[in-house]
Amino acid sequence: MRDDFISGVAAIVGGNNVLTGERDTAPYFTDWRRQYRAAAECVVRPASTAEVAAVVRLCAEARVAIVPQGGNTGLSGGSVPSGARREIVLSLSRLNRIRALDPLNDTLTAEAGCVLASIQRAADEAGRLFALSLAAEGSCQIGGNLSTNAGGVNVLRYGNARDQVLGLEVVLPDGRVWDGLRGLRKDNTGYDLKQLFIGAEGTLGVITAAVLKLHPKLTASANAWIEVRDPQRAVELLSHLRRACGDRLSAFELLSRSCVDAVTSLRPAIRDPLPGRGAWYVLVELADSGSSAVLQEKLEKGLADAHDAGLATNAVVAKNETESRALWAIRETVPEAQFANVKHDVSVPVSRVPELVERAAAALAAAIPGVALYCFGHVGDGNLHYNVGDASLLARRAEVNRIVYDAVAALGGSISAEHGLGQLKRDEIARHKDPLELELMRVLKRALDPGNLMNPGKVI
Repeated sequence: MRDDFISGVAAIVGGNNVLTGERDTAPYFTDWRRQYRAAAECVVRPASTAEVAAVVRLCAEARVAIVPQGGNTGLSGGSVPSGARREIVLSLSRLNRIRALDPLNDTLTAEAGCVLASIQRAADEAGRLFALSLAAEGSCQIGGNLSTNAGGVNVLRYGNARDQVLGLEVVLPDGRVWDGLRGLRKDNTGYDLKQLFIGAEGTLGVITAAVLKLHPKLTASANAWIEVRDPQRAVELLSHLRRACGDRLSAFELLSRSCVDAVTSLRPAIRDPLPGRGAWYVLVELADSGSSAVLQEKLEKGLADAHDAGLATNAVVAKNETESRALWAIRETVPEAQFANVKHDVSVPVSRVPELVERAAAALAAAIPGVALYCFGHVGDGNLHYNVGDASLLARRAEVNRIVYDAVAALGGSISAEHGLGQLKRDEIARHKDPLELELMRVLKRALDPGNLMNPGKVI
C-alpha cells in the first residue's frame, strides 16, 4: 500500500521530486534548532498549485496526513513531522514564482515558496518596499511567514505578516482550491477568510500564493545604538522618540548586556559600539524618503533631548550605511549566539515590558540561582525573546517555561508573540487560552479539516 501511494504521488510531481532516502529527507524531518525530529513516509516537492491540490486529494483518499513546509526556519516545531501517524512533508520550495507586480496598486503576487529576501528585492527593483523583515529572510519562505503570522523588526510601523496581505490562494484539506487572490483594500462582502489561514500554521489548509501589500520605497535612514539604564527607561524612550519622530520610527529593539557579550564572544569581528558595563541597549531605526542627513539630524536632536530627560545615558549614531549594517549585525546575530537554551517568544502590553523583565527575572533567580538571562526583542510592539540559561537547562525546560509563562499571564500577555505554537506550545496553550476560544478554534478545525489531515499535532 505504501508503494502504491508513493507511486501515485510520483505520478503527480515526478519521481525526482519524491524523496524517500534517509540522507535526502533528513533536512526536512528536523527543525532548525534540532529540537524536533520525526520521520514521514516521504518528502513531496510540487511545482504548482495544481500539483499541490492533486497531492492533497491523494492524501485525503489514502488518509495520509500532510505537514506543509516552507524554509523550515521555525522555532516551535510546527513545520516538521510529529511521527504519530502516516504523514508526508509537503515542501513548497518549488512554488517560487512572483506571478505579478502592480506598482500602481502597490501589490505583489508571490507563490508560497518565494524566499522573503527575493520578494523584498523584487519590490525594491520596482521602486517599492515589502516591509516584512526577519533575521531569517535569506532562507525563510513567504508561505511559512504567513502561516505563522511572522513579526520581525518592522511591526512597530507596518504590522505583522497578516497586515501585509490582501489576498490568498489556499488548497483546502479535500484538495479544492480557494482562489482569494484579490488586490483589494476594501472588500466588505462577508467573512475575511484569508485571516483564518494566516497564523494557522498549516492546520487548516496549504497557502500556495498571496497578494502582498507594497509601500513607497524608503530612500533615507538613520540608526542609533543607545545605552539605557533599564527597560523602564527604554519604554519611556520609545514614547519620547515616537513623539519626536512620528511614523519615521521603524524599529526599536531592546537588548540586554548578556546578548551583546554573547555576540562579541561568538563573532569577535563584531565590534561593541559602547564597550563598558551598561546593562541595556536599544537599537533604533528611522526611515523615510528624502535625505539621510535630515533624518540623522532629527534622531540626534531626539536623543539629545532624551539624554537631558534622563532616558538615555549614552548613544552612537551611525554615520553611514556601513556603520548602520554593523549595528544591525549585533541584533541579527543574537539568536545564533545563544542557540541552545530555553527560549521564549512572549508579548505583553508595551507599558508592562519592564514589569515582565523584573518579575520573570526575580522568579527565575529564586528557582535557579545564578541563571543567565538573554533578553532581547521588539519592545516597540511588546514582544520579547526572553531566553534562559544554556543547553544544560533544557532538561528543566518545563519548569522554566512555567515560571516565565506565569509572569506573562499575570500581565495579560501571550506565550507566543510571533513564532507560533507548533509542537512546542501545543499543550501549554490550554493553560492560557479561554476555554471558549479553544472550542471555537476546534470548531473551525473540524469544519475545514474533519479528517485532521492538515499538520496534525500542531497548535490544537
